[in-house]
Amino acid sequence: MATPSTTVRPDAAPFVHDGDGPVGFLLSHGFTGSSASMRPWGLHLAEQGHTVRIPRLPGHGTSWQDLNRTPWQAWYEEVDKALDELRERCDRVVAGGLSMGGCLALRLAEQRPGDIDAVIVVNPAVASKRLDLKFVPVLQHVVPSLPGIGNDIKKPGIDEYSYDRLPLKALTSMTRMWSDVRANLSSVTAPLLFFRSAEDHVVDPLSRELILAGVSSQTVEDVTLDNSYHVATLDYDAPLIFERTDAFVARHVLGSARA
Repeated sequence: MATPSTTVRPDAAPFVHDGDGPVGFLLSHGFTGSSASMRPWGLHLAEQGHTVRIPRLPGHGTSWQDLNRTPWQAWYEEVDKALDELRERCDRVVAGGLSMGGCLALRLAEQRPGDIDAVIVVNPAVASKRLDLKFVPVLQHVVPSLPGIGNDIKKPGIDEYSYDRLPLKALTSMTRMWSDVRANLSSVTAPLLFFRSAEDHVVDPLSRELILAGVSSQTVEDVTLDNSYHVATLDYDAPLIFERTDAFVARHVLGSARA
């Protein structure tokens, strides 16, 4: 049997840009995805003069078998390390993410509130109404993977370069991270910009309900994306995400002093 590849695909490589402004952005991709899903957002922010980091989460961009050997703590350690780097370079830091990446951004805001000046999430996942998820902890010992969940994009011809299989051990680990993040949502006090696609075939509305009800942020902007599916950062509404990000940061990050 051939050994699964651990070579990182070029389209999944981390994105690094050092800007000349005071704000740094840490953007995290989603489960089984890659930095390609965040690159247009990162490029836009770089053009505005911001410092940007889009890490490659461990187990991603290589093979789904590799991801199946990677616990959620490794994903969090990667974004935590990137936050350390940004705090050394930038006066203020914004944590953002898509899907599971949004969950990681929220955890950073929970664990390190003094280091996060704002949180921007796109279709974040912290829970699911899917009843079959209850069986995954058992099913993972029977089959290693199921068909993939990637490329839920309305715009034709776009590829987020995700795995075509859903690794079940990694999925089980992610649901444990969800529980951890849900239990600490009240610790999130940073301004929050929340993007939610009206039609999302991957993350159901439960996550939005729990996050908006759970955080302690005084400033919350809830934006509906009417012309995108789950991977909205690559979809028709991507320009709206970029525009609202700029306005939100101008008002709530650049326009206010750190506490």
